[in-house]
Amino acid sequence: MEEKKHQKHTKLKRRENENFAPNEIAILGTKCSVIAIFVQKMSKKLQKEAKIGYLDASHRDSETQQDFDSFVFHHSGSLETTIKTELNEYNERIRLSQHDLVFINGNHYQGEKQILFLDNEKVASVKKRLDQLTRIQFIIKLNDEVDYFDCLLEKFPYIRNIKAYSITEEDAIARHINNLIQEKIAPINGLVLAGGKSTRMGQDKTELDYHGKPQRHHAVQLLERNLLDTYISVASGMSSEVDKIIEDKFFNLGAFGAICSAFQHDPNKAWLVFASDLPFVDSEVIQLLLKHRNPSKMATAIKGKSKTFVEPLITIYEPKAYPILLGYLAQGYACPRKVLINSEVEIVEVDDELIRNINTPEEYQQAIKEING
Repeated sequence: MEEKKHQKHTKLKRRENENFAPNEIAILGTKCSVIAIFVQKMSKKLQKEAKIGYLDASHRDSETQQDFDSFVFHHSGSLETTIKTELNEYNERIRLSQHDLVFINGNHYQGEKQILFLDNEKVASVKKRLDQLTRIQFIIKLNDEVDYFDCLLEKFPYIRNIKAYSITEEDAIARHINNLIQEKIAPINGLVLAGGKSTRMGQDKTELDYHGKPQRHHAVQLLERNLLDTYISVASGMSSEVDKIIEDKFFNLGAFGAICSAFQHDPNKAWLVFASDLPFVDSEVIQLLLKHRNPSKMATAIKGKSKTFVEPLITIYEPKAYPILLGYLAQGYACPRKVLINSEVEIVEVDDELIRNINTPEEYQQAIKEING
């Protein structure tokens, strides 16, 4: 009988990453200065659609580099950083986890996908890096005279079938890159927070009947009607014969722990988190939230029009929210609203009544009257 292999560490589901980031494109085939200008132009064109990063090697003499990390904040809110560190794929995946696309200077580092420039001055450079050309997305011709190099035609007989642009076709190139970004947007799952016995209500609020069934089941059906694969968050050890559940893996952290547990279950999905004590939320509210989803932000959240802060328990949390949540937890904070207040969030405003919490038996009786006319 074959001996079972010992596994030292818990096997966790990982976020899908490429070499350094969830979505990356290395640019090679031309000078570093041309690559830098190209990245600046594309980033400006895409700044409303996505958060763009750029990974490059320093071109300064090593003797002039400082021996400390620097963080320079401008009064407008922008940040300039200089980090003295060795390049490490695991650490870069954390640092670059908030970006929808990371451009990489392919003259220095290899990326999972590539944009290839055709530049007659860089034939030798391309020949040296042929093995790095594993997933060419498209080609950019630096001028009209340049043609495909013999080394490329020999290595990739199909290369003339890959989409090619002139360097002047900036808008078309930006659209192509934006399509690559859109392809990586995570699907959304639903997460209904089951909670438990409420002290003020005197019972489990998820069992209350507003719509002819326990509110927990109504919430699940509401999300499923909007085509979301939906789970119920439950305490560890609980089970259900009818619902798909995610057991809490982050104990005694309430809703914060439930959200983190959902990401541990699947870090490659966005999660529409929905508390089950919001009986006035209907399909229109869910559709409004989905319509205004902004995956370039860490979350898209509902806010009452007269309220100061967003409602964290009817919010779409993107995969990029997971490392942020864990970072706050590492500082000793387990409040999802605090995370949202201090992060880049898309806000969707609705009438306050639509997101009214029901917390006491008196409020429950009043809600029943309003819902049933």
